[in-house]
Amino acid sequence: MRTVVLHYHLFKNAGTSLDQILRKNFGDRLVKAEFLSSLKGNTEQVEAWIADTPEAVAYTSHTMMGPLPRVRGVRIIPVILLRDPIARIRSAYQFERNQDAETWGAELAKKHDLEGYVRARLARDGDRQCRNFQTSRLATLTPSDAPELERAIASARAIQKAGVLGRVEDFAKALEDLTKLLKPEFSDFQAEAVRANVSKKSKDAVANAALDALLQEANQDDMELLSQIWK
Repeated sequence: MRTVVLHYHLFKNAGTSLDQILRKNFGDRLVKAEFLSSLKGNTEQVEAWIADTPEAVAYTSHTMMGPLPRVRGVRIIPVILLRDPIARIRSAYQFERNQDAETWGAELAKKHDLEGYVRARLARDGDRQCRNFQTSRLATLTPSDAPELERAIASARAIQKAGVLGRVEDFAKALEDLTKLLKPEFSDFQAEAVRANVSKKSKDAVANAALDALLQEANQDDMELLSQIWK
């Protein structure tokens, strides 16, 4: 039985730090790919990716959606890191504000303060970056007619059983859990905490009750998700 790590790299959730640890351990046996989004998800493409790269040990992608993949003869250890949603949004804003890119998000962040950035993203049809982003992503792993939050919680439970559901705020614990799963197959695996792609905190951040209330309202499901998983 082949064992692989499948890292669902959520934007600004310490994914780059985790990828750096995987790279240090597995070198070019860590592979990356991105996929087109689809209402049906892209699980079949991910399964083909794993099956067609037998030399790989770790896989990472920002865009995997749909049920957890299953590949004959392969034990897949899924890994997802979650984070306080408001801290994640603030980090995403700082990242895009400092990013040398011409994407819509980067240009938006450079033109606006945090409140303007958040309001613009919330007003944009289909943009989940500032509205229950983590719930929306986890929910795709459990397709059904159930409410999004219910599906996200079910997906989180499935990740906990099969792999690692970690918290950015307790990154060391996530690494400890991953190490326990990998040591039987990869005895040399070592996971020392690193900090990569960390966004600098804004020096001119000021108290903004209206923005705080807006963020709280727009991310109630994300906060409930974390509350349900880590009671």
